Amino acid sequence: MIAAGLLLAFSAVAFGKAHTSATPTINYVEGTAPDYLDPQLGYTTQAWEVHWLTNIGLYTYAHANGQAGTKLIPGIAKAQPHVSADGKTYTVQVRSGLKYSDGTPVKAEDFAYSIERAIKLGWGGKSFYTGYIVGADAFDKGKAKSISGIKTSGSTITIKLTTAYGAFENVLALPPSGFVPSGTAMKNLSSSPPPGFGPYKIDKVVPNKSFSVDLNPNYTPIAGVPKGKANISVKIAATTQTEAESVLNNSADVFDWGDQVPPSLLSQVKAKAASRYKLEPTISTFYFFMNTQTKPFNNQLAREAVNYAIDRRAISRLNGGNFIPTCWFLPDGMVGHTNAKCPYGDPNKAPQLAKAKALVKQAGLVGTPVTVWGQDRSPRKEFVDYYAGVLKSLGFKVTEKIISSAQYWATIGNAKTPNVQTGFADWNQDFPHPADFYFLAESKSIQPLNNENFSMIKDSYIDKTVARLGKYGGSKLSSVAGSWAKLEQYTAKKAYYANYGQQEVPLFTSSKIDFGKVIFTPVYGTDWSSLSVK
Repeated sequence: MIAAGLLLAFSAVAFGKAHTSATPTINYVEGTAPDYLDPQLGYTTQAWEVHWLTNIGLYTYAHANGQAGTKLIPGIAKAQPHVSADGKTYTVQVRSGLKYSDGTPVKAEDFAYSIERAIKLGWGGKSFYTGYIVGADAFDKGKAKSISGIKTSGSTITIKLTTAYGAFENVLALPPSGFVPSGTAMKNLSSSPPPGFGPYKIDKVVPNKSFSVDLNPNYTPIAGVPKGKANISVKIAATTQTEAESVLNNSADVFDWGDQVPPSLLSQVKAKAASRYKLEPTISTFYFFMNTQTKPFNNQLAREAVNYAIDRRAISRLNGGNFIPTCWFLPDGMVGHTNAKCPYGDPNKAPQLAKAKALVKQAGLVGTPVTVWGQDRSPRKEFVDYYAGVLKSLGFKVTEKIISSAQYWATIGNAKTPNVQTGFADWNQDFPHPADFYFLAESKSIQPLNNENFSMIKDSYIDKTVARLGKYGGSKLSSVAGSWAKLEQYTAKKAYYANYGQQEVPLFTSSKIDFGKVIFTPVYGTDWSSLSVK
């Protein structure tokens, strides 16, 4: 899950009047809009912090802090799935009597329709379906009218996989796997999101400005998923500076965890709002991607040079010190993370710039034009400014391409966009399994729109290893931790990415919010259903 937005470019406006009801309204502010408010298209933290509450699927996650928040619990399903001995057939029973936010009954057959819709719309993670569900790839390619591997009989859903996949129940819990009614239009409905099942519903979308996430009066409470305590009025700030100032002075109530408090304001926040601000660790990786299919980064020496040259400590300072410097793709806290020696220098020590320059010269790449892509939001722009400076020092002819955060991911993920050679990227876990991160390095993840494999990696060893290790999930996952760590070391040595930090993020509210009761989940961050006024 990317920690930034795409298409719905919102601008800062003053908060409107509270809802005219006894239900309190909490004013939520974020520096970047959700990429899509359509549940089958969203793929950023700002989208999923909404959709996991508005469009629950067969399974979801416990509303809890820390490790407890990684526990899968039944959503629309009655119980955990029955899985065949070979791990290739999942049988699920659906609850009866549930309704969507518009009052339409929830039906078992809506599951297949929702998955087909995500594929047809081109969701960026659709390979989680097309790579594992029988017939999903044929449906994606237009060779079948439906997914043959999904069958419904009454309240029973049967899903057949092409191969065992240990994280498949996590896939069923992804927000794009959330149910929408059969017949929902096969087009982007971000301006008027479709009904869903959950404690909240999306309402009052004003493109480029705001939206509301209100309590759903048709929600039938299910175990582990609370009803929520307030309506949420969401506005998009022009800058993270404006966003942080509004929460600091209590004109807004909650700062979005996917953003960072600007370093210039951090001391004020710590001094004036110490009782309503703290940092939360995340299972995340921040990195610069390098397109391995085009010059100069199709040359491994160029990629090695970048990894030798970047000063991860300097980037952390640009982020207010909220990065744990790293060279690894799998973050600390994820199975497979390794503490082995980094192949291109200790991330906590000074970079080896002279060695990096020598590699670029050895490769004959001095003077090669490089376009560096980045977002206009702070401090991400500063990350890219720093990176561009490093590339210039290595001898490349550098041009920065800084674009709107609202358009960034759709732009660099579009195969028709020219010169996507290198730039900013980040990833927060979709689910607690290393396959979720390595999805970004599998060749099957490359797609013409909403691509997430920005380095365009096509490595048969990675593909085969992920396919083999991906069969292990749940209690068996720890048994292959060493094999995932070995893959990490291989990938780092190939220098497919320049990884630099694992982020800590702010939980920051106004004085109005009961701060001690706010839940921060390791999967979806600030749990809006836990927000309440004092």
